[in-house]
Amino acid sequence: MSPSVSRVGIVAKSHLRAAAPHLADIVAWLDQRGIKPVFETATSALCATAGASQVPGSLDKLALVSAVDMVLVLGGDGTLLSMADAIAAAGVDVPILGVNFGSLGFLTEVTLPELYPALEAAVSGNISIENRIMLRSTTQRNGETMPEHLALNDVVITKAARARMTDLSVSLGDEFVTRVKADGLIVATPTGSTAYNLAAGGPIVQPVVDALVLTPIAPHMLTNRPIVIPAASMVRVKPMMDERDELYVTFDGQAGYQLRAGDEVQIQKASRPLRLLRPSNRSYFEVLRQKLKWNER
Repeated sequence: MSPSVSRVGIVAKSHLRAAAPHLADIVAWLDQRGIKPVFETATSALCATAGASQVPGSLDKLALVSAVDMVLVLGGDGTLLSMADAIAAAGVDVPILGVNFGSLGFLTEVTLPELYPALEAAVSGNISIENRIMLRSTTQRNGETMPEHLALNDVVITKAARARMTDLSVSLGDEFVTRVKADGLIVATPTGSTAYNLAAGGPIVQPVVDALVLTPIAPHMLTNRPIVIPAASMVRVKPMMDERDELYVTFDGQAGYQLRAGDEVQIQKASRPLRLLRPSNRSYFEVLRQKLKWNER
């Protein structure tokens, strides 16, 4: 990462009052180094509630990621996912650093005591950057292509709570793979393999692996198992449904819409990865051991 960081975007989890007292301190820390802080709109309001004498200018998420050299996220993995999707939608390569206000996150793995050492490493260019695969998803409907969505973790096709089991035809490019009869299907990146995919029984995939995972949700047949595929594959999912069925496609759990009979969801690796800033003193497997409590029994 280049050490020439002159503007840092700051985004806190919505209504995270525990973050409010730290915002003014972060602003002062950046000011001392001649770095301009730029708040996301809701974060600016949160800072004001802490009684800060001066609140930096603010921008909405899409405008913010296009105006800064890096993004600092205070919150949890959900907050970072939201900003990752905004970075992808804006088509920029701005790197992102996540600070968790709980114990430890898979994405926001910097803890609060590590905030300033990690921030110092980031603005000076002495921090590692991991390129994380993102997904690009579109839906073909009546011969037209609906607007694309980008996701860092997963694209999920699932039924409504009271709907009957789904029947999904899955292909890779022009090659038919299988019909999945289940509550739904998760298409996950390696980053997303430790999210919904893991809860649904899918495998953990190290982020450096150039692959995607297809994981059925509560499959009707036990022979419907998760599949690891090359990341270059085009995944095509066509629900076998009629007008009575309620199916939805969601993107990182942040956005989504209802599918209609005849729709085909197409999912592939996005052209740009997310640039995730990570401290060099904690390995991926150390995070897994802490989060999943390996070796504690």
